[in-house]
Amino acid sequence: MSKVMKTKTQSPAPHTADRHDLIRVQGARVNNLKDISVELPKRRLTVFTGVSGSGKSSLVFGTIAAESQRLINETYSAFVQGFMPTLARPEVDVLDGLTTAIIVDQQRMGADPRSTVGTATDANAMLRILFSRLGKPHIGPPGAFAFNVPSVKAAGAITVERGAKTKTVRETFTRTGGMCPRCEGMGNVSDIDLSQLYDDSKSLNEGALTIPGYSMDGWFGRIFTGCGFFDPDKPIRKFSKKELHDLLYKEPTKIKVDGINLTYEGLIPKIQKSMLSKDVDSLQSHVRAFVERAVTFTTCPECHGTRLSEAARSSKIKKINIAEACAMQISDLATWVRGLDEPSVAPLLAKLVHTLDSFVEIGLGYLSLDRPSGTLSGGEAQRVKMIRHLGSSLTDVTYVFDEPTIGLHPHDIQRMNELLLRLRDKGNTVLVVEHKPEAIAIADHIVDLGPGAGTAGGTVCFEGTVNELRASGTVTGRHFDDRAALKKTVRKPAGKLAIRSATTHNLQSVNVDIPLGVLCVITGVAGSGKSSLVHGSLPQQKAAADAGVVSIDQSAIRGSRRSNPATYTGLLDPIRTAFAKANGVKPALFSANSEGACPTCNGAGVIYTDLAMMASVATLCEECEGKRFQAEVLKYKLGGKDISQVLAMPVTEAAAFFATGKAATPAAHKILERLVDVGLGYLSLGQPLTTLSGGERQRLKLATHMGEKGGVYVLDEPTTGLHLADVEQLLGLLDRLVEAGKSVIVIEHHQAVMAHADWIIDLGPGAGHDGGRIVFEGTPADLVAARSTLTGKHLAAYVGAPPKPSRAS
Repeated sequence: MSKVMKTKTQSPAPHTADRHDLIRVQGARVNNLKDISVELPKRRLTVFTGVSGSGKSSLVFGTIAAESQRLINETYSAFVQGFMPTLARPEVDVLDGLTTAIIVDQQRMGADPRSTVGTATDANAMLRILFSRLGKPHIGPPGAFAFNVPSVKAAGAITVERGAKTKTVRETFTRTGGMCPRCEGMGNVSDIDLSQLYDDSKSLNEGALTIPGYSMDGWFGRIFTGCGFFDPDKPIRKFSKKELHDLLYKEPTKIKVDGINLTYEGLIPKIQKSMLSKDVDSLQSHVRAFVERAVTFTTCPECHGTRLSEAARSSKIKKINIAEACAMQISDLATWVRGLDEPSVAPLLAKLVHTLDSFVEIGLGYLSLDRPSGTLSGGEAQRVKMIRHLGSSLTDVTYVFDEPTIGLHPHDIQRMNELLLRLRDKGNTVLVVEHKPEAIAIADHIVDLGPGAGTAGGTVCFEGTVNELRASGTVTGRHFDDRAALKKTVRKPAGKLAIRSATTHNLQSVNVDIPLGVLCVITGVAGSGKSSLVHGSLPQQKAAADAGVVSIDQSAIRGSRRSNPATYTGLLDPIRTAFAKANGVKPALFSANSEGACPTCNGAGVIYTDLAMMASVATLCEECEGKRFQAEVLKYKLGGKDISQVLAMPVTEAAAFFATGKAATPAAHKILERLVDVGLGYLSLGQPLTTLSGGERQRLKLATHMGEKGGVYVLDEPTTGLHLADVEQLLGLLDRLVEAGKSVIVIEHHQAVMAHADWIIDLGPGAGHDGGRIVFEGTPADLVAARSTLTGKHLAAYVGAPPKPSRAS
């Protein structure tokens, strides 16, 4: 049972232990939770701590928030529920005292290439109304300023009544939209390399097409061979101009093949619809590789990348059109809107100013409304989602946050803390999963899970206040006040990567030398230009290409519920080969996605039953008992283990298994060692990727890239999702990479990583156009001694450096 929370100075009036003031969880068993029970005080700020993989997200998101959302969905009719995502009831005995949950997580904001910061919030909609009212010349309704709305003409009929007679009048209607007709609101146009689509020395029947998924087997083959527009047995290079045009560009045309009505469409429009209308990062890896190889994107010459039609750009307010307004830094746009004095739209202006000010308040004033939402980091996306809640009048709501300090400089964390406390003070329950001590320190109540990760976690180790946590003896309590010390000696560079006149995004013609052969940390406030410098400018340098740069950014790793660490890292390939060699059979037998799969569940291990508007039910496959493989396959052994037993092993155990003896497999052992190095030794090889936390996924990606050949490793906030106790292990890993002859460049806000660096490059002094400059280069000790930047001041406080003496002394 939880301890009664002690009142803190920043807390509202102390709560009582009345059951109506508590969210009660009893017998939670989601993922690795071990039948745990907790009581959480309502209208308080509760922080959930514990090592990565200890069960925090399973309790907060997978249990409490999931059940709240499921119960809300059930208040709708069965008809409406049929259009909503179905949610299963979490494995828990009792969930009592729930309120409406609003989840503000780090999920990327969709892969729609037409989605921007402005469309993802209400800002663009309000600007469109503003320009439709005040813009000169007046060009139409708000839709005339929307780059997602095309201009169309449509014929229709109107019935006119005149006394006892009626008359039907045919008319043409025009809907004016703001979409650029050339790029269709994308902002860029694509140029496709035809040589990447087909081998013109072959005929279609000989397999000329090299587009992923375009095989002559199945429907594609029937359409190409039966359309009659060209000879499928003639090499493409011998096609006439008309035949080649029909193959590449023909508009959708109805055809009949073998008595079946089908639609033929040229390759180019088909590719544009199926591949180029989506965000490239959302495509499957082999399709994405094809697009990157075959397609070149250039700024639309007609709209100059604004996505808007000429008419939409012609209407202006105070010499500014809507494209220029959306391109402004949001902090500047807020100032511009505040200067508009027009009583007829006063309520709209007040709402728009409030929304824009919220961006600034939350530390995102450096963004612009035309920034594609898919380019936001997880932390930025989470803060954008917060904006619509800051001015909400709702109370007694449960807000759920997943590490809201991710991507924030220490200078910005205080501002985030104030926002969380403000939500609480309005009478809401705030639940936060967090690792940063500065954010944990403001908690009214703390729930610490662990003691370890995976199967070693899933229990409640502590409940209480911050001071009680410090004295608790838990892993979090012991490490809560950890502070890394500045290194006494730093490594000397073995070379440099020179960046000259860098102007990517907000960089202001930056010149900087990034040292090689050392641990170099790039830091600065959010939006100061760190990622622009490293990811935008570094790859353009020839020296960087020659050095072999391996970049590990924060883009999400993809995987279905069939994907697991073994498949993602490539570990399953040497394991299958080893099993096949030991038993004299085919490797495909040892894949649950291929020949060895259980035929009843198709290798899933469970059978999903669709219950229409209710959540589908997953039941253990009775044929394979959840092992995913055919019984005949499980007769084959390697080192006394079958394939399902191997996939059930934790990484640490598997590393020992494949190291020596009959099961010795050097290729598998090497991959497993890298997984151990990044702190994922507790994961089982076959654990679905969908069950991994954000921090686990980042480290899985790091382990995978560590196998690539490259002299320079670029890491983007590798401490994301790491517990205080795990940061020390990460520092050891970075040291080992440098000692192995690698150059390590890290974008990071965590002061422990800064203190451990050999060299620091600090950008700033502010964000957006107030940043983009190098404000410090040197060793961490020099940065602390100078205290000339925000980073220097915070790092000095972190390492406990004595105050800088005044000039008078």
